Formats: sequence, structure tokens, C-alpha cells
Amino acid sequence: MLGSMTTRHPQASRLARLAGLIADETRAACLLALLDGRAWTAGELARHAGVAASTLSEHLGKLVAGGLLAEERQGRHRYVRLADARVAQLVEDLAAQVAPSAVVRPRNLRESSAGSAMARGRTCYDHLAGRLGIAVTDALTVRGLLVQDTGFALTDPGLRWFDAAGIRLDRGGRRPLARACLDWTERRPHLAGVAGAALCRHALEAGWCVRIGSERAVKVTAAGERALSELLGIDEATLR
Repeated sequence: MLGSMTTRHPQASRLARLAGLIADETRAACLLALLDGRAWTAGELARHAGVAASTLSEHLGKLVAGGLLAEERQGRHRYVRLADARVAQLVEDLAAQVAPSAVVRPRNLRESSAGSAMARGRTCYDHLAGRLGIAVTDALTVRGLLVQDTGFALTDPGLRWFDAAGIRLDRGGRRPLARACLDWTERRPHLAGVAGAALCRHALEAGWCVRIGSERAVKVTAAGERALSELLGIDEATLR
């Protein structure tokens, strides 16, 4: 009787398939690596994940078929990237749920240094994260340019601030102008959405930040320290 009265949710099977795609350590490693917002070759991802190219190819096929990755070919090379910002948000949100006690301790000095750099500042798909992302988010909030009361939203002064800083905001798409993204190292939300992406892009193009290493880590330059201090009042010492 109970079985005949039970109605399975129509999305249950789709959700199970999506969870199954992510619930593999090799595929999870690929998704996390691709949070840098760039396209990787299959060979680069295979080396990163520590598996054979043939094994990685099979995993990538599943992720592409499942809509989590987008694929393009240039000559002999096969490039993949996260399908869109929505997938990046899903991966980052899941990573933020990992308990701090479950994080694997670095095995050597190189891993420790890389981890410290990622915690200090990194890109989260297309916006800033780590202590850098939190510092920028806090500064915008303290100055009344961003409100966090009921979700993230730019204020009118905030919109004018972006215009004055020469940071163009594309308001014509469906992506939210401002969105909170839970930072997996700081355990606090940082700015994402159109505004977060535009600020990150400007920071890299203007030389405020530069990428370091082969991961997502970024470093604030001397020019960036001055700019963020002048525009947002961020203490330069906190950016190092």
C-alpha cells in the first residue's frame, strides 16, 4: 500500500545523475582545477589529476555529456572549461561544505606554500576569493556600496563607484548583478555575479593582481595595493 501511494519527485533521477558525475575524485579534481575560469587541455588535466590520458578522456566525456563542461578542439588539442558560471557556483558551494577538519594537510613545503597562496588570494571561476576577495567585499560593504542584509546587492552609490572606477557592468544578461559566494577557505561570503566578475577582470587587466603558479592563486601588485587603498581604503598590509 505504501509503495502505491509514493510519488517520486520528477527531478530525483536527474539530481542523482548529477551527484554521480561529481562523486568521483578524478572528476572532482578536474572541476576544482577548472574553477580558474580558463580552458585546460586534456593532457594538462590528466597530469593535474595524476591519471593516464585515456582514463581522463573517459571522465571528461561524462562531464561534457552531463553538461558540466564545455569542449572545443583546436588542431590536435582538446580544450575543456566549465560550462558556465552556474556550474562554477555549484562546485564552489560544494567545496565550501567540506569541513575544515577534513581538509588534507600539505605533504611538503611546496604544497604548503601553494595552499597559503590560494588562501591569501585566488580566482573563483571569474571573481576574487580568499582573503583578498573578503577584504574587497568587506570594504565595499563598510562604504555602503554593497549591502548584505537579504542577499548581496549593489547600492546606487555602489553603481556609481563602479562607473567612476572605470569598471563596466553588463546589466543586460540574466546573471545577477551581485551574488554572495561562500568562500571555502574563509567560510564567509565574497562578491560574485556580474560585479564580482567585472572587478576581477579589471584587477587583472589593470595589473592590480597577477596570477602566480599553476593554480588559481593571484598576488596583489604594488600598483594594486595603491589602487585598492585609494579606492576602497583597504590597508595595504592586509593584501600581502
